[in-house]
Amino acid sequence: MLRPGIRRLRGLRLLGFPLRGFPGHPRSVCSRQGEENPPLSAESRWKDRAETVIIGGGCVGVSLAYHLAKAGMKDVVLLEKSELTAGSTCYRCHAYGISFLAHLHFHCAGEERWLSTKSSFTYEFLLASLLQVVGFHQPGSIRIATTPVRVDEFKYQMTRTGWHATEQYIIEPEKIQEMFPLLNMNKILAGLYNPGDGHIDPYSLTMALAAGARKYGALLKYPAPVTSLKPRSDGTWDVETPHGSMRANRIVNAAGFWAREVGKMIGLEHPLIPVQHQYIITSTIPEVKALKRELPVLRDLEGSFYLRQERDGLLFGPYESQEKMKVQDSWVTSGVPPGFGKELFESDLDRIMEHVEAAMDLVPVLKKADIIRIVNGPITYSPDILPMVGPHQGVRNYWVAVGFGYGIIHAGGVGKYLSDWILHGEPPFDLIELDPNRYGKWTTTEYTEAKARESYGFNNIVGYPKEERFAGRPTQRVSGLYKTLESKCSMGFHAGWEQPHWFYKPGQDAGYRPSFHRTNWFEPVGSEYQQVMQRVGVIDLSPFGKFNIKGKDSIRLLDHVFANVIPKVGFTNISHMLTPKGRVYAELTVSHQSPGEFLLVTGSGSELHDLRWIEEEAIKGGCDVEIKNITDELGVLGVTGPYSRKVLQKLTSEDLSDNVFKFLQTKSLKVSNIPVTAIRISYTGELGWELYHRQEDSAALYDAIMNAGQEEGIDNFGTYAMNALRLEKAFRAWGLEMNCDTNPLEAGLESFVKLNKPADFIGKQALKQIKAKGLKRRLVCLTLATDDVDPEGNESIWYDGKVVGNTTSGSYSYHIQKSLAFAYVPVELSKVGQQVEVELLGKNYPAVVIQEPLVLTEPTRSRLQKKGGKDKI
Repeated sequence: MLRPGIRRLRGLRLLGFPLRGFPGHPRSVCSRQGEENPPLSAESRWKDRAETVIIGGGCVGVSLAYHLAKAGMKDVVLLEKSELTAGSTCYRCHAYGISFLAHLHFHCAGEERWLSTKSSFTYEFLLASLLQVVGFHQPGSIRIATTPVRVDEFKYQMTRTGWHATEQYIIEPEKIQEMFPLLNMNKILAGLYNPGDGHIDPYSLTMALAAGARKYGALLKYPAPVTSLKPRSDGTWDVETPHGSMRANRIVNAAGFWAREVGKMIGLEHPLIPVQHQYIITSTIPEVKALKRELPVLRDLEGSFYLRQERDGLLFGPYESQEKMKVQDSWVTSGVPPGFGKELFESDLDRIMEHVEAAMDLVPVLKKADIIRIVNGPITYSPDILPMVGPHQGVRNYWVAVGFGYGIIHAGGVGKYLSDWILHGEPPFDLIELDPNRYGKWTTTEYTEAKARESYGFNNIVGYPKEERFAGRPTQRVSGLYKTLESKCSMGFHAGWEQPHWFYKPGQDAGYRPSFHRTNWFEPVGSEYQQVMQRVGVIDLSPFGKFNIKGKDSIRLLDHVFANVIPKVGFTNISHMLTPKGRVYAELTVSHQSPGEFLLVTGSGSELHDLRWIEEEAIKGGCDVEIKNITDELGVLGVTGPYSRKVLQKLTSEDLSDNVFKFLQTKSLKVSNIPVTAIRISYTGELGWELYHRQEDSAALYDAIMNAGQEEGIDNFGTYAMNALRLEKAFRAWGLEMNCDTNPLEAGLESFVKLNKPADFIGKQALKQIKAKGLKRRLVCLTLATDDVDPEGNESIWYDGKVVGNTTSGSYSYHIQKSLAFAYVPVELSKVGQQVEVELLGKNYPAVVIQEPLVLTEPTRSRLQKKGGKDKI
């Protein structure tokens, strides 16, 4: 007989409470001994004015207050509705917060890794300089691979590690057992080891950051709930609290799972969903207590759980499937309960039982362990699990730092990142993945919940290149061709849009088949490539971001924000917006449609990112302009290939001949009696036009073009083929070859930057200084012969046994039947003919710097042919 209060569960015992009905800890889980009722803020001061008001006293908000104050900003005020650490930070306090440094390194892009690394440095600095104990344990971490695909995944991640300041290794099973002797080694093939990883006490961390913030002059006020936010015409804010009103130059929403409520005060619906996450803590386990050193944090990818040492016991937490996980729906529909902050949800062991069993199988000592606590608390998820960090488009001087699924490890880095951006007027580096403006009106509550479920359930899914996730799709943001094309192609997701990646024919292996090697799309994409090069192809480009700008100051505004000259009326050019430090903030095509009226086009992923910058500069410059986002109003069809002119000429009375409709010219005309704005341009580098038209005309326009092109063998092509074509033409892509980490000179964009134009465009002076000092690295084009794997971007470049650079993007060249990649390398290694190596899936492949472009563009080929020159194809 078991004594009362104990139930045996397949070897694992629960002490003191039933499987269900654990309503929550009776006191603040963030409190320490003797702090049943933590003290109110010691601050009796109140300010009528503030430079920055931060709303939310969790680790992220307090970190920002610390970094702003430390950097010298006066009048930094943090307002917390109850007490510091109440909320998601408080929930993490239950477990003395796993930092998941390795998790961020494993799943995130390069600069996101910087956030976690910077956080680690911040926490070490706090310990050293402020003598604050932050409970920072660094036993390292190991991710476990039990399948060959997982080993490939580790190799894939390792290719992205060499050019970062991230210490990470693939280790053999013998080394894993040495470091974690309690494991069942039967299925383990390899491990990915991060020596700097570990866990931290969120309560001590936040209090240390708060002490540092106060030391440098910040005011941390609590309890001080914000009851109203009122924007003023001059861009400042009136912040209302029970203590009175405060005028702020900017506000930062760092309110954790209250962030949605804060956003609603100003009419914004932030796409955030609270999800329940459980973990289990055991009592003392003799085998753990006998260890001489702390165990590394463990993550079993197939079992989908993490596990670490907690004193002389173990703590482990699973990520259950999207079908079993639980969203806190009532908070979405009715808001967060006003008094919620330190409470827990009822535990539900049944929901995570399969993961508990997996943990017991991997770490057999758990079978005899006693459970002393099951913790179930809230974590806030964005649709893609990444936080939202930065200024928000459409609302002046409103910033966010919300949606942190891993706030503890992000906090130090995000605080520093936002502090630098606020103080210097530009982001210190590119973090477009975290831009809050990646979401828009299409991001409904239904979509957000579906994606949050998926993201939670996919926490430990294999991270393939070209990954697609399908929950919540399609959104309301589909082009007029979606129904026509959806059954013919594999769609990709771009800022809410569905866009064809590649098309399949009857009998071909259709659908999404992810792999680290060439997969089912490889041959069809080759056919699409030939379609464009030899005949004529049609592509749906509707996801482009599109803005109409007009007014008496439109030319003055655009001349200030763009480094290129303003195109003449009826023409288009490629222009770049630079930051004050001379880095590439954005790339757009600028079409001068009529005197003073422009059509600006950008990539789908940077629509609101670019719009915010332009709107802000218009306000700063006092420009009399009208800026309208027409992205959803206009569809875009690209028609390209040697027969594109012949096909389109059948449908229009406008003369499309080379002498009359020149390259980069734009005209308003009718195609099959449908009004379009036609621009002679194509990202493929071949003869072609982009046809901008009313979204409701897309299907009719497409049908007319396809019918007219039957004799010429017209067919569809997707973005995979377009990527291969643009790489062969050496066309750069924003976000890959250029971003806020690069300047246009090293990116090879000199022809688009006019340093001698009269206007003092943003970044001009900085760029002159960069040019005078000389470059340290350059973008080059590489060819490499591989097996059945191609570069994607972010792979390490090796020379003489050392990592010297990184790829930015890559593809297979169907022209030369080799792999092709862009890469940044030191200037001394940038000459044509230079040999280097590219690391792909654990193997270094020989590569050579080539003269770009590999294939001349159609306008260049035509010009050479007229002069009697040779075609480079």
